[in-house]
Amino acid sequence: MRLEVKVPQLPESVSEATLLDWHKQPGDAIRRDENLIDLETDKVVLEVPAQEDGIVAEILVKAGEVVQAGTVIAVIDTEGAGAGGDKSADAAAATPDQERPAEDKPEAAAADNRTARDDGGEDAPILSPAAQRLVSEHDLKASAITGTGRDGRVTKEDVQRHIDGGTSARDEAPSPASGPEPADTPPAGARREERVPMTRIRARIAERLVEAQQTAAILTTFNEVDMQPVMDLRQRYKAEFEQAHGVRLGFMSFFVKAAVEALKRFPVVNASVDGDDILYHDYFDVGVAVSTPRGLMVPVLRDCDQLGFAEIEQQINDLGLRARDNKIKLEELQGGTFSITNGGIFGSMLSTPILNPPQSGILGMHNIVERPVAVAGQVVIRPVMYLALSYDHRIVDGREAVQFLVTVKQVLEDPARLLLQL
Repeated sequence: MRLEVKVPQLPESVSEATLLDWHKQPGDAIRRDENLIDLETDKVVLEVPAQEDGIVAEILVKAGEVVQAGTVIAVIDTEGAGAGGDKSADAAAATPDQERPAEDKPEAAAADNRTARDDGGEDAPILSPAAQRLVSEHDLKASAITGTGRDGRVTKEDVQRHIDGGTSARDEAPSPASGPEPADTPPAGARREERVPMTRIRARIAERLVEAQQTAAILTTFNEVDMQPVMDLRQRYKAEFEQAHGVRLGFMSFFVKAAVEALKRFPVVNASVDGDDILYHDYFDVGVAVSTPRGLMVPVLRDCDQLGFAEIEQQINDLGLRARDNKIKLEELQGGTFSITNGGIFGSMLSTPILNPPQSGILGMHNIVERPVAVAGQVVIRPVMYLALSYDHRIVDGREAVQFLVTVKQVLEDPARLLLQL
């Protein structure tokens, strides 16, 4: 039976998605619930799993194309040889001349070998659809690329490695009169440019950043915090904490708890603008910015005022890992009332973070550097971090913003305040 693979229902407010690299090719065996291809929306990356065991008979839409919910993108032959089998059966299912996909759909095999034929040689390698696109975009000679895929198939990674190595070659062969083919290296002093389209997630990030700059009156206030008390506390209890809770005691839990304490005292920083109204929230959903290969994501910790240090650390670890692995759910990125971003992990000394609309405040952490400071009339060396609070001046006055940041500083410099609620 031939089973159509369709683009699943997309998340609310998402109308289309872009196909990323195919994980299977025509002739490959696939198991039920095994991922066939990834779909990139402007918010998250979704997987499209196979509904039944079988053989991939056809791929109808190339990687990189835009699709909508319900679009048929592939066909699986659920009665094909090797369907649901192990890796040995998987290998047997696709013979060197790709007989089965050719029987199911001759044009599928033809498309798979299109680049090889265009290259002018019978021994030219077979290219995956993503590799074909890169070869075409960069005007490369397919026969010059070494394939590392099954049966010598050239993958997207092979083409990218070829490009990065500066070994690109033109498809056009030199005329006999032109002499030997020149080396495939750019001339000395050559200036190259490469145009790469934004991913959907990157384009969405850019859109929201511009939206924030255009719709909010963003100001930033700064302060500094002596991190010695927090560092001493972590050093004293880190072993017991990890043994008791199975997670390391990091800095972020202290900052989340300090921010929640400050938000309780200055609720307008936890509010948002809704038309001509100010929308106050009696809950504290804090977004923690995470850098991923596809761009910045801000998973949200819900009801942080009700979470202990261990729960905060556990949720940050879990959400951060799933965000980097493209396993994060759309609802886990929505609905925050305040955000925290830590540029310090990249070495940032000072920055002005941009609001995450419709939020009215974002706290920026930076690197910790030993600096000379005055303590009780004496100059001493302390681990100091600069803090930044960007806020929407339409509803947050400077006095409230400054006092908010002072509260964060006081709590971090005397962590016992968190226990005593001072």
